[in-house]
Amino acid sequence: MSEPSSTLPRLGQWHGPEDLRRLQEKQLAETFTWAARSPFYRARLTSGAPPVTPADLADLPLTTKQDLRDNYPFGMLAVPRERLATYHESSGTAGKPTPSYYTAEDWTDLAERFARKWIGMSADDVFLVRTPYALLLTGHLAHAAARLRGATVVPGDNRSLAMPYARVVRVMHDLDVTLTWSVPTECLIWAAAAIAAGHRPDIDFPALRALFVGGEPMTDARRRRISRLWGVPVIEEYGSTETGSLAGECPEGRLHLWADRALFEVYDPATGTVRADGDGQLVVTPLFREAMPLLRYNLEDNVSVSYDDCACGWKLPTVRVLGRSAFGYRVGGATITQHRLEELVFSLPEAYRVMFWRAKAEPALLRVQIEVAAAHRVAAEAELTHAIGAAFGVDSEVTGLAPGSLIPLDALTSMPDVVKPRSLFGPDEDWSKALLYY
Repeated sequence: MSEPSSTLPRLGQWHGPEDLRRLQEKQLAETFTWAARSPFYRARLTSGAPPVTPADLADLPLTTKQDLRDNYPFGMLAVPRERLATYHESSGTAGKPTPSYYTAEDWTDLAERFARKWIGMSADDVFLVRTPYALLLTGHLAHAAARLRGATVVPGDNRSLAMPYARVVRVMHDLDVTLTWSVPTECLIWAAAAIAAGHRPDIDFPALRALFVGGEPMTDARRRRISRLWGVPVIEEYGSTETGSLAGECPEGRLHLWADRALFEVYDPATGTVRADGDGQLVVTPLFREAMPLLRYNLEDNVSVSYDDCACGWKLPTVRVLGRSAFGYRVGGATITQHRLEELVFSLPEAYRVMFWRAKAEPALLRVQIEVAAAHRVAAEAELTHAIGAAFGVDSEVTGLAPGSLIPLDALTSMPDVVKPRSLFGPDEDWSKALLYY
């Protein structure tokens, strides 16, 4: 990995917890000064001495997602408007938007954090960005990180009608894409689309060297399935639109929090207590965020944080992101979670080629549908039924569906017509798309 171009902390600059704490304390006072310039924190921080050490933060109340919504759009702004480089909103659809904004200097920190991939990013790479652009941060973030390292970016926004799955497969194959960024589910859909186009994912994309994924919880079983389908490592990333990248994966396969660039705490909503490690909701204080400082921002993501040593030598805390996997639905006397159920589905033999599934938790029965070829259907149904019973102790109805039932073949192969607006049509043309031009 090439050296960052800025003077911000970089991997290997500290040698243990004490060094890391000194790095945090060095920046904390300036972070607090920045925060006090925003209307929100100016009203909140009316008394008390500014924090000098991470422990001092414990006297400050948590900042919530609702605080961000209540202060939409610029109540959190701590710099003059003309210094802003970008404005973003999270993907949530309920209530007021959750705003987020960054200066050009903030973007240096953002891009460097995302670029901390153990496999490296360089000018030799062709990088497919397959997450949303628009108001979300994710596509812009990956794009900026790739350009920081000199890579060629293929902006394949997964919310664009101009980029159907057939086109994704074509550009991956024809442009010799080396790296990709998407949610894990996309990688499975690409594999199905590649197969539909007559390709073998693990053979016919020889330039591909890694798949970067984030945005949804992923079990080890699903990671292994994706990795074997494509024949490359699957490298996980964790973050949010409000904060950018917060953790990245090391060569040992563990997610490490970027604790040189942010302070992290773990909040237990049941007791109201906050710790440095353990299980609970992740609380973050970015240390190099000037446009919109956040002090003790509660992401409300369920995590497990540990400061145990890792063989990678990064000397950073590790995190397991549980996300929504901590929540589930009752069936009989058991709670069914997507995380545990996904592990069972992707633990079926690879020969069955099960990639897509769905389930419905009813009061007394768990209904599961999986796409599986006819030759393996009976065995897959029986094995998954048994695994569910052993894991949860509930009755289930597992139904094998023909491939194409959950992900239609047309969705994998079609190239829909996306045109520019047009008002004049000939006598035999469909003019219904004059304004809805797709």
